[in-house]
Amino acid sequence: MDEKEIHLRDYFRIVNKRKSTVFTFFTITFIIVVISTFTATPIYMAATKVMVEKNTSNALGGGYRYTPYDPEFLETQYQIIKSASVTKKVVDGFDVEKMYNTFFSKDDSKQSIVSISVSWLKSFYLSFKEMIGIEELASVSQKNGNTPVSLTKAEELERFIQMGVSVQPVQNSRVIEISFKSDNPALAAKISNSIARAYIDELLDMRMETSSYSIRWMSKKAETQRKKLEDSEKSLTKYQKDNDIITIEDRMTVLPERLSELSRRLTKSETDKKELGAIYNQIRNTKRRDLETIPAIADNRSIDSIKKQIIVSEQKISEFSKKYGRKHPVMISANDELKGLKRKKTSEIQKAVQTIQNQYELAISNEQNLRTLLNETKFEATNLNEKYIQLKILKREVETNRYLYDALVKKMKEKGLTEENQSVNVWVIEKAVIPEIPASPNKKRNLLLAIILGLFGGIGLAFFFEYLDNTVKTPEDIEDRFDIAVIGTIGLFKSKKETVVENILNKSKSPLSENFKSLRTSVLLSSADRPPKTFLVTSMSPGEGKSSVSASLAAIVAETGKKTLLIDADMRRPVQHNNFGIENSVGLSSFLAGVTAKGLIHRNVKDKLDIMGSGPVPPNPSELLSSERFIGLVTRLYQNYDMIIIDSPPLISVSDALIISRNVEGTIIVSSAGSTTYEMLNKGLKLFNENASTLTGLVINKFDARKSGYYYGYGDYYYSSSSQS
Repeated sequence: MDEKEIHLRDYFRIVNKRKSTVFTFFTITFIIVVISTFTATPIYMAATKVMVEKNTSNALGGGYRYTPYDPEFLETQYQIIKSASVTKKVVDGFDVEKMYNTFFSKDDSKQSIVSISVSWLKSFYLSFKEMIGIEELASVSQKNGNTPVSLTKAEELERFIQMGVSVQPVQNSRVIEISFKSDNPALAAKISNSIARAYIDELLDMRMETSSYSIRWMSKKAETQRKKLEDSEKSLTKYQKDNDIITIEDRMTVLPERLSELSRRLTKSETDKKELGAIYNQIRNTKRRDLETIPAIADNRSIDSIKKQIIVSEQKISEFSKKYGRKHPVMISANDELKGLKRKKTSEIQKAVQTIQNQYELAISNEQNLRTLLNETKFEATNLNEKYIQLKILKREVETNRYLYDALVKKMKEKGLTEENQSVNVWVIEKAVIPEIPASPNKKRNLLLAIILGLFGGIGLAFFFEYLDNTVKTPEDIEDRFDIAVIGTIGLFKSKKETVVENILNKSKSPLSENFKSLRTSVLLSSADRPPKTFLVTSMSPGEGKSSVSASLAAIVAETGKKTLLIDADMRRPVQHNNFGIENSVGLSSFLAGVTAKGLIHRNVKDKLDIMGSGPVPPNPSELLSSERFIGLVTRLYQNYDMIIIDSPPLISVSDALIISRNVEGTIIVSSAGSTTYEMLNKGLKLFNENASTLTGLVINKFDARKSGYYYGYGDYYYSSSSQS
């Protein structure tokens, strides 16, 4: 089944249907608001405007920096303004007794209706507590030491003022509005201004307390740092004295050059030793006569000079030998000279060898001495370096301690100069004045809100009730939900002077009669071939009017000239004999039980209308209706009447209606508007479908078109008339 589209007119229908609910809610709401508004005590509000900003200027340098918007800063100021310490400063500046009497000693003669009602409810609540014993338990707990602490007048004033303070920022500015409400306008202005002054004083106290604490803390730290500085200076002096550090820096400057020089000389000495060692080893491995071939000896100037003299002497001997003989004194002298030169050469060679040997030994000694001296110098440098490192550590500690001490002293002096400078700047730019017009109640606004709240609240309540209402309302709802035909609606009959059946029998042109005539037309046209002749009329539960509908329908059908029979098959709670004022001593139960077959039908109760009563109430109606005698009875009667209407018990209560529905051509279900629920109807239809019964349609009884919201859809012709004739 497709979901039904909701139109705007459906909403208007619901509002129109439940307009009494809307009107009632609106009226109650409006009256309550009017009473509370015009009986409430006028409350006046006074506001002081202050500008608040961070102090970003440098107290010593005089500079200023732009401060961006900081919501946390503003929220902090709001909390300070509403704090207990600010409120205490306000109360301390007042006469507590006078203020307390102003706030709490109210004149009972000027109390509003609302306050009187609240007081009455409180007294009633206390009496109720005493009655059920709660008050006794409270007194016992107080005796056990749980007595609540009573507040002094000053504390009550502080709590009252603190709860009444309101702080609001002025949009797009750094201005804060501090307001207070009271029934006394002068008092409201006074407290508002007092809160602003107390807020400024609180900021100064906080700043002074913070500065004092900072100075005390820095003084202690400076004293501790001063002692550390003195100790570090003493340690440095003692270390310099113990390690003769007076010349250590000069020595640290010379030592690197000395180490470099010794390293260079040692390298040269090692080179000389290697060279002399090589020459010395060559001399040792050379024969004496070949020593002069060694380059180091051959390059000796003395030997070279003697060799030149020997060459000259040999040349002279060679020349003299040509003139003189061997024994010639000249030759002898020349030979002696040559021999002397050779001996001298040999002696010089020996000296040169000795000199090389001495130089080699000296080179070895020099190398050893230089190496020893270099090691000693390195050791001295290492030792001095360690002392120098320790010296720098001590100096650095002294410098650090001196820097920290100087910084603390400087900060402490700066703090002393700027302790009166606030971190928050506050200016009162507009003092509170005595208000002339009360802030509450706002009568125009309250009345407007009452109208809006009452109207929309009533509409909302109407929709809520509509949502909770799961009963049969309109033909369209039933057809959409269950896909069954609604063949008629019977208007709500409110008369207490006559019954529905009496109205139908006596007033053929009444609106109710017209409803049943429409139902008769729907029944007669329910089949395309021919109208059904046998009908069952039932309902889902008792009290839905199925007996009145079946009796009225039978009477209306008889008016058309059709011979009609109404059978009261409700053998549990029969009512048809009462509707028509006939005897019920013999009837359907008598025939089905086999007691008698005579006098069952009351003929011509109305023109063309016969009635078969239920007879005495049997103990087993379902068994009687299931018998072959009932089927045979319906078959025989079918031949004698144009239409047979059978009134049966409710469908959900017992199975009688399902048994009868198998033996008729159609079934009419009667539902009561506003009483029959959709769940009941769904359950009954399910039973019919399972029983394979033929369902002609559904009739909505007690249908109030005006109340349903579909009044416009059913016309004014019938429902506008109050006449029943």
